[in-house]
Amino acid sequence: MQVLIVLKVLGLLLSVFSLTMLVPGFVSLYHDDGSAQSFFVAFVVTLAIGLATFLPLRKQQSPIKLTDGYVIVVMFWTVLGVFGAIPLYLDEQLNLSIAQSVFESMSGFTTTGATVIVGLDTLPQAILLYRQLVQWLGGMGIIVLAVAILPLLGVGGMQLFKAETPGPQKEKIAPRVAETAKLLWYIYLGLTVACMLAYWAAGMTLFDAIGHSFSTVAIGGFSTHDASIGYFQSNVIEMIAVVFMFISGVNFALHYLALRSMSLRSYIDNAEFKTYVGVMFFLTLITVSYLYLTQTAGFETSFFHGVFQVVSIATTTGFTTAEYHFWPGFLPVLLLFASFVGGCEGSTGGGMKVIRVLLLLKQGARELVRMVHPHAVLPVKVGRKSIPPRVIDAVWGFFAAYVILLGLMLLVLMATGLDQETAFSAVVACLNNLGPGLGDVASNYSSLNGLQLGILCFAMLLGRLEIFTLLVLFTPHFWRK
Repeated sequence: MQVLIVLKVLGLLLSVFSLTMLVPGFVSLYHDDGSAQSFFVAFVVTLAIGLATFLPLRKQQSPIKLTDGYVIVVMFWTVLGVFGAIPLYLDEQLNLSIAQSVFESMSGFTTTGATVIVGLDTLPQAILLYRQLVQWLGGMGIIVLAVAILPLLGVGGMQLFKAETPGPQKEKIAPRVAETAKLLWYIYLGLTVACMLAYWAAGMTLFDAIGHSFSTVAIGGFSTHDASIGYFQSNVIEMIAVVFMFISGVNFALHYLALRSMSLRSYIDNAEFKTYVGVMFFLTLITVSYLYLTQTAGFETSFFHGVFQVVSIATTTGFTTAEYHFWPGFLPVLLLFASFVGGCEGSTGGGMKVIRVLLLLKQGARELVRMVHPHAVLPVKVGRKSIPPRVIDAVWGFFAAYVILLGLMLLVLMATGLDQETAFSAVVACLNNLGPGLGDVASNYSSLNGLQLGILCFAMLLGRLEIFTLLVLFTPHFWRK
């Protein structure tokens, strides 16, 4: 590992990130809400440390290796959560502990959407805007954005891009990674603007429209109100959210290909997208039917609440319009399990990703056939493409690591005193970057202590970096020269 190059890039990225604190700082000055000092102090501290790290090393020139990329990504997301917590900790109106501040910041940047803050409706707009902004930045990944500018500074970005997107399937939409990053951000920005305009036209204030468009497209789930999207009591707003959550859960490479060809063929021919649609339809059918048949609500309410909660939780956004944890029967657990699937690879969604679940099912089906025909050659195919055995092995390895880590963190949380329902749902919600859980964390995580919040921060990082990017740093092979 090239320590000086890693520090140089981290210092540069931290310096760039510090600028985002100026936006809520100036908003606070405009409204004179008392939060400006927290943001400007955090800006100065973050920028000073970033520049102190970057400037002495600015002349260091060396290509970033794969190992460097993994270290940069993991360290930056960790450092990002810590430095992003500074304005939250300093603000006396929030009165958060260090652990709570880091948890809130990490939840925002990993687009988890879990919160320890109660009383959002009474908070200054500057703080609310900052929470939404960090989710928007985390949605596509600040590292991917940095990939587009690092080549201009003499630092190649390919290894960063590989470390940030370690999934089993990638659509290469441009010959250079910098161009790919720019194209993805153009689409991301376009969706954000379209979502904001739709919310505004549907009756949200401009501030709420901007804030919720940030967290909707990022599949984050932070809201400017304690009641989340349910605050607006509008079926139109709910359906706008459903549309953009669904779109944001799709591989962004498919959006690019569809725009370039002005055709829906890229979606129609994609096996992962078809599975994604099928899962959403199946879950919606079950949820709406069960709500109506159990007389929990009338058909109209069952339909709108069912559709919204399914799309929000299955894409791991985490918005709510109803207290789904009080729904009858198996529905709360079913929806929580839906977050295991999550969004498509290359989307802003969390979870294991649809393509991995699809490959696990196909591999399982192949093994059943092999029991009857042990000598048959049966390749695993997605669409018309045969999947290499190396990819199948990687998916099974990911699944094994996922289950083991989930079990370990569940046991540790229960050992700290949490009941089984709360501990299980909290780990699942944070590992899948979902946000709301069940039990004591159904509404917020303010009842958890520092140790419990720290464990869940680790879970959020694992989920955001898709486990292997973080775990590889703990292997002895990684550190051998």
